[in-house]
Amino acid sequence: MKHHIAVLGAGYAGAYVAGNLVRRLSPRDFAITVVNAEPDFVERLRLHQLAVGRKVEAPKLTDVFAGTGIRLRVARVTAIDPERQVVTVTDPDGTQDELAYDTLCYTLGSHVADHGVPGVTEHAFHVTRRPAALRLRTRLDELEALAGPDADRRVLVVGDGLTGIETATEIAEGRPGLAVTLIARGELGATLGPGARRHLRRACDRLGIAVREHTTVEAVEATGVRCADGTVLPSDATVWTGGFTVSPLAAASGLTVTANGLVVVDRAMRSVSHPNVYAAGDSAHAIGDNGRPLPMSCGSAGYTGRQAVASIVASLTGREVPRTPLVYLGNHISLGRRDGILQLVDGEARPRRGYVGGRKAARVKAAILRGALWTTSHPTFGLPCRRRRLSAAAHAPHAPAEKAVV
Repeated sequence: MKHHIAVLGAGYAGAYVAGNLVRRLSPRDFAITVVNAEPDFVERLRLHQLAVGRKVEAPKLTDVFAGTGIRLRVARVTAIDPERQVVTVTDPDGTQDELAYDTLCYTLGSHVADHGVPGVTEHAFHVTRRPAALRLRTRLDELEALAGPDADRRVLVVGDGLTGIETATEIAEGRPGLAVTLIARGELGATLGPGARRHLRRACDRLGIAVREHTTVEAVEATGVRCADGTVLPSDATVWTGGFTVSPLAAASGLTVTANGLVVVDRAMRSVSHPNVYAAGDSAHAIGDNGRPLPMSCGSAGYTGRQAVASIVASLTGREVPRTPLVYLGNHISLGRRDGILQLVDGEARPRRGYVGGRKAARVKAAILRGALWTTSHPTFGLPCRRRRLSAAAHAPHAPAEKAVV
């Protein structure tokens, strides 16, 4: 019987992991199933652009995995039982069944976090899923049709993280007839160096974005937001970019997780509580080479995914688990189509003094996005002619992975 590997989620981390596992493991010994709630690969890094009206690719996962031998299951993961080694999945028609596995890779990613703020779910838009971005796009179309000299239409973007900054600048540039306000809990661009912060402010001024700093939103209402100081800011569309959270599935399954639900993994991306479960991407609490938790990002998905693949292949084929880099180099921020910021960080995750801004930064960010899409949508490019076989030792109880990492 073949060793069955189940990969939960086909985002940047999951698609990469599945594609690279099938490249390196012999089909005589291994079967791989990918479970994903949507039939398409979601280019999440560009959903704010989709919301404004730009074309964003959505490759069919059947095409991505065509000819690889990977089985795709379009369904929602509704439960995990790591003791029985089964995953409960629910098909689009509501049918439930169980998927057994020998090795599990948990890459379900993250989604928008409302932080318990009333009204976010009912009244706010977001850009963490493709349907949500298209819903915002429809609303922006409606507002733009109504906008005019005597009828300003106001868009509030709540949250000044990377998603908030990119969303606000994209809307302001792509829909110049709308009045955009960016609400920051603290100082705008607080994680950037001084030069990059000044560049960001100039970009906001150039695009006509009003910035409200040191402002906490306590409730989202149908026609605006209510702030902690009692101020009510009117809005025709409120976009919530206040952070990300993960599915409660891992915590409910009994896997060891952090207080906010991330799967705690060792250096090999192996669950510290269940040695045949690995995690990568936004779902994993992984400690980088600088001794700090890796942030939720496409870059982290790549690094943790690469380590997960190396660890799974090595542990199942009787090899020593290698140590691949787990680094956080910095942030790439788009400020519309023709402007951007590249901010590198040091070993303590502090912003370096210099930065790259303007068109050069925008071109680099665009190249990164193209590369991320190509790599993820062609995960089996260059299939090797030699694939590794399952070792007899793989059937024995797993040793703690961190002892095997060199």
